[in-house]
Amino acid sequence: MEIFGVPLPALMGQLMLGLVSGSFYAMLSLGLAVIFGMLNIINFAHGALYMAGAFLAWMGLTYWGISYWWSLLLVPLAVGLIGVVIERTMLQWLYKLDHLYGLLLTFGLALVIEGLFRYQYGVSGLPYAIPDELSGALNLGFMFLPKYRAWIIGVSLTVCLATWFIIEKTQLGAYLRAATENPQLTQAFGINVPLMVMLTYGFGVGLAGFAGVLAAPAFQVSPLMGSNLIIVVFAVVVIGGMGSILGSILTGLGLGVIEGLTKVFYAEASSTVVFIIMAIVLLLRPAGLFGKEK
Repeated sequence: MEIFGVPLPALMGQLMLGLVSGSFYAMLSLGLAVIFGMLNIINFAHGALYMAGAFLAWMGLTYWGISYWWSLLLVPLAVGLIGVVIERTMLQWLYKLDHLYGLLLTFGLALVIEGLFRYQYGVSGLPYAIPDELSGALNLGFMFLPKYRAWIIGVSLTVCLATWFIIEKTQLGAYLRAATENPQLTQAFGINVPLMVMLTYGFGVGLAGFAGVLAAPAFQVSPLMGSNLIIVVFAVVVIGGMGSILGSILTGLGLGVIEGLTKVFYAEASSTVVFIIMAIVLLLRPAGLFGKEK
């Protein structure tokens, strides 16, 4: 069976690849949206911390025998702790300044982190084995679906929707939004605003660390994996709307699918289609698809 001259298995396979890419776009742009929406910081170090998460998983398995499943739990905590240190020692002094200062600082941090890993491990990729429980593929009749790709899509959606629910529908999320919009009044009600801000940044970069662990078996672990992805992720955030949690999730998944299908029907445009869409969206709706017009 063919659709527009493309065999169905090939089309569905590319669609699944697009969903996998979209899952990483959604998770990383979600972390960026949380940090920008709550702290007003454009976190350019996000890609480097995503890469650090993948390397921590690889180092844990290679040097200490820490399994993939334990890395899913421990690595986001470790990357989140790194984020807490960055927020307390550097970023907290920039909240009242122009966005440019935070962007420059985090861009510099990204270069330092990437440089340290490049110096230690070079730029060639390092393999990370898929766990035995997720190896192999499922026969869906019209295609074979690798179990690990299905796992990435499922767990990414779960984490993204859980994060959206916590921030938008719970009392903790209400406190976070209040601390962002009016920190003085929120502090007057006895809420520790600096602690919430610190934990928010730690959580945002922890999501990047979690995505890095998911990416380690799917791609080779490389110091360049963050810088190769972060530009596209920033485009996703801009299209969805800066600070929009739901916009980041839906836009990330949607653009991943569009990018995957573009590789089937017009491969030459697959690397630029996201930026073409970004330009069109900015012309028609500068605040993004889900952003609020000021």
